[in-house]
Amino acid sequence: MTILLVEDDEVIRRSVTMALERYGYRVMSAGDGLTGLELFREGRHDLLLLDVMLPGLDGIGLCRRIRETSMDPVLMMSARGDALDVVSGLEAGADDYVVKPVDTSVLVARIRSLLRRAVYAPAPAPAPTSASASASAQRPADRARPDRSRRDDRALLVFGDLTVDTAGLEVSLAGRPVALAPTELRLLLEFAANPGTVLDRQTLLRNVWDYGWDGDSRVVDLCVQRLRKKIGADRVETVRGFGYKLRR
Repeated sequence: MTILLVEDDEVIRRSVTMALERYGYRVMSAGDGLTGLELFREGRHDLLLLDVMLPGLDGIGLCRRIRETSMDPVLMMSARGDALDVVSGLEAGADDYVVKPVDTSVLVARIRSLLRRAVYAPAPAPAPTSASASASAQRPADRARPDRSRRDDRALLVFGDLTVDTAGLEVSLAGRPVALAPTELRLLLEFAANPGTVLDRQTLLRNVWDYGWDGDSRVVDLCVQRLRKKIGADRVETVRGFGYKLRR
């Protein structure tokens, strides 16, 4: 597993790198946001660990740039635990955050949790060769259509114009695909598995974020907000004082 660490404090950058390498991770690091963006564009990373306060391009802006092209897990680090930093990072697309200084065991636990629930899109099918393309062109139209007879319709959950394919891990709204970050997809799958059931924040933290301890419920609230923007504001209902539920 390769982690891209973007941290301007050299002491912290070195100590975090050494700690993660002891746990078997390969770490690439940068000391500012623009360099971090270049490294992100040049290579493939399994997780990105971003500091909020960075010179040139701060962590919030960097996270937004990353989210333009990638759904890789993003863990934000902040020297302050105030609501502004936390909310800004989560709204920018981060999956989770930690407050510095952070214990190494806690940091690694958060990283492992994000990597466990990360969902990667399947590799695209290879382009057909000229021979296979020619053969396909000669087939009747009905034979050229994909065979859907083997698809298990039990894996398709339909809520109005929202369709969730729990086997293919695909979501569509009114027939159009919806791109969800890994945490957003896991949150929707949790709701879809319990339609009409109120799920409290601690249950969602345990089942979606894989927290073995009480996490910050703001993570849940911000992820619900992001999910609503993509599947419809009225799809996930707030039950005040209890939690959230997916409307049938």
